[in-house]
Formats: sequence, C-alpha cells, structure tokens
Amino acid sequence: MSEWKELLMLDHETHEKVFDAGEKAFAASKPDRTMVKELLRYFVEYLDGCHNKKEEDHLFPLLEERGIPSRGGPLAVMLAEHASSKELLAKLRTLGGAYGSGDDGVLDELRGVYGEYVALLKQHFWKENDILYPMAEQALSLADGEKVVEGIRATEIAISPDAHARYYKLADELMRWGEVKDLCYNLDYEVLGAILNTLPLELSFVDANDTVRYFSHENHPKIFPRSRGAIGMQVQNCHPQKSVHLVNEILADFKAGKRDVAEFWLDAGDKKVHIRYWPVRGTHGEYLGCLETVQDIAAIQKLEGQKRL
Repeated sequence: MSEWKELLMLDHETHEKVFDAGEKAFAASKPDRTMVKELLRYFVEYLDGCHNKKEEDHLFPLLEERGIPSRGGPLAVMLAEHASSKELLAKLRTLGGAYGSGDDGVLDELRGVYGEYVALLKQHFWKENDILYPMAEQALSLADGEKVVEGIRATEIAISPDAHARYYKLADELMRWGEVKDLCYNLDYEVLGAILNTLPLELSFVDANDTVRYFSHENHPKIFPRSRGAIGMQVQNCHPQKSVHLVNEILADFKAGKRDVAEFWLDAGDKKVHIRYWPVRGTHGEYLGCLETVQDIAAIQKLEGQKRL
C-alpha cells in the first residue's frame, strides 16, 4: 500500500472511531457539553481543517494533472461531498454552540444534523478507500506518491509541529470519554476480592448459561461450605434433584425479566439463614447471570432501639 494511502486511511479509521464515540454521547438524554464541544473542535480543526486539506491541496490536484477530471467522475463526487460536509459542519457548530451555552431546546436538531454528518462521511470514506484511492495508485508514480506524503506532512506542520500527535491524542480522549467505567475499574484485583470476602454475607455467581463462576469466602468459615470443584458446574447440579425445578423456574423468570428477587429463609441451629437470588443485568438491561446471597440474620433480628454513630 502506498504511504500516502496508509496515512489518509489511518485518518479515516480514526475519524470513524470518533464518530462512534459521538454517537454514544448523543444517545444519552443530555450529552456532556464539554464532550460535544471537543467533538466539534476535532471535526472543525482536524477532519475538515486538516484532513480534507491534505486531499484538496495535494492529492486531488495531482490526480487531475494525471488525467482524472475534477468535473464528473469520482473526483468530482469527492469534492462535492467535501462541500456538503462543510455545510453540515457549519450547522453543527451553530447548534453545538447553542447547546454548549445551555440551550437544551436545540438538542434534537443537533442529534439529527450529527447523524446526517456522520452518515455522509462514513459513505465518503468508503468511496475514497475502495474507489478513488485504488484509482489514484494506478495513476500516480512513485515520485508523485512521495510528493503527496510531503504535502500531507506540510499540511499538518502548518497548523503546528505537533498537530498530528495532538489531534490523535484528542481523538483518543474522545473515544475514551464515552466509556463510563464502573467505579471498581480502578480497584486492584486483590483489593476487590478482599472487599467481597469482607462482606457479612456469602456470594455465589452463576453466569447467563447457568454455569457457576464465582463464590466468596473461600478460605473463611461458611454457612454452606463448598469447594473449587463447583466452579464450572451447571448450577442445577449443585442442588438436590427435588428442588431443580424451582431453580429452573427462578432462572427462567430472571431471564424473562419477570421478577427481581427470589428469597428463602431457614433455621440452622442458632442461625436464621436468609437466602436471596438476584438477577444481574448489564448497563442495557441484558441478563448476565444470577447472584446468590446467603446471610445469617439472627443478630439483626434481635436489634432494638437505635445505636447512632
């Protein structure tokens, strides 16, 4: 692959990842205003103000010199789509500025124009990658290709010596912006395990395929002792045969979204054992598995009055 083609296609790939980050942001009821501002800055300063100029100032004129007309044909289509994207970007800047200033009334229109902008450019990049660039590789000599690469570098340096690195860093930040990680993301693995083992109840987790994946308090006294041999077993095989139908009923209800908890309690010597099953769901409501909690609540039942901190 020609170096100039690699550089421009890498831009396309990066732009499309930023598009996806923006789509995730706009899916929220109220997108982060700073995220929207930085997203539009990337489009204005890098996608339109740098990437498109690499093509318009260096690749396209050289293609015209080599016999590919700018009136009619793929090159004309690319230039027309650059113009259309610029018009949509102007609308985005106006709407984005209003939204950034606190006007939530423009949000629906902003989402709509963003969708048009992204749809246009995704198709545009596909046409360039699969139609125009292969045609250009046939038309350009090795020296021509080196000239385009020089032009690409010069376009970036004209903005600033670190423009390429700076805008790719911004792209990376935008991609990560939409990834709202759970608070446990920054916890060390051993710390998280220790926290779970410190809870005053025992935990067991069965995944969406009814396979036992985890239990807590492995090296601590347990109400219901179990060994590592349980890991990987189907949960139905961990219960007496006479209760398997009830296990299946609970799991089926959880998967269907019919209930949010199933609970039982029993006496075991001086313990009052409270057993609960909970459906575990992902950020979009998808069923991830079932969590069992087992707790001795005898001491809790005896609490009276108040004891404040």
